[in-house]
Amino acid sequence: MHAVLFCATFISTTVFGFALFHAFSFHRPITPDATELLEGYGLLAHLDTQLWSGLSFSLPLLIILLCHEFGHYFECRRHGLDATLPFFLPFPTLFGTLGAFIRIRSPFYTREDLFDVGISGPIAGFLALLPFLVTGVLLSHVSPVPVNTQLVFGTPLLLRIVESIRFPGVDPSRILLHPMAMAALGGMFATALNLLPMGQLDGGHIVYAAAGARSHRIVSTAVAITLGILGFVYWPWWVWAVVMFFLGRRHPLIYDRTPISHGRLTLCAAALLMFVLSISWVPVRVA
Repeated sequence: MHAVLFCATFISTTVFGFALFHAFSFHRPITPDATELLEGYGLLAHLDTQLWSGLSFSLPLLIILLCHEFGHYFECRRHGLDATLPFFLPFPTLFGTLGAFIRIRSPFYTREDLFDVGISGPIAGFLALLPFLVTGVLLSHVSPVPVNTQLVFGTPLLLRIVESIRFPGVDPSRILLHPMAMAALGGMFATALNLLPMGQLDGGHIVYAAAGARSHRIVSTAVAITLGILGFVYWPWWVWAVVMFFLGRRHPLIYDRTPISHGRLTLCAAALLMFVLSISWVPVRVA
């Protein structure tokens, strides 16, 4: 099952990468009419060489997701916890995937175990995306006129910083991102979502380990309400708010009250920094 889902995700992300590369090669952004996607899925019938141009997107994105999930997996193994290999989630359109996850079948007995497993994935994935982000932005180019498109991707703070170094003084609306940079953008979005401090997301694990069950419930509820307010700006946040309000405020109890070490508390600041650098409150919208 792991191999089948990975192969399906490889195909769907490569097709989306083909659409990105096709649009980029013609100096225009991808459009929401799915023409390139349909062409890419059509090329699967005879594996046209054009399709493999999508590897410039799919390989970096899959490496980022693999690093994130194997960060969790190897940390579980280090702590003697039973965990599955990653399950990838293919998706036929936007980005070609809904991400990946592992199942942890062992209970956590200490807060430090929970913290280490929770933060290991975001750190591994974030470090993996950095070279792809820098290289992708270096390969990007500037349109002579502002880019007008119905499909608009958000610009996280880290991407904007790298763009401003590569293209000083250039309006972001004129920057056409290379597919590799788009893969890093997808990795940042996955990192930010996982670091939301609620439920059993990575950020929720970190809050629970650092501050305990009561603080976890309070923070999770506050984040769910915040997402509900943000839904007036970007409606998909309403879906997250409803799901997390009813399902995401709970966390399996850990009967260890030993505070985590000062070094791990320092890593909480690193997790917050990664979240701030990676989050885009409007990840993608159709204008």
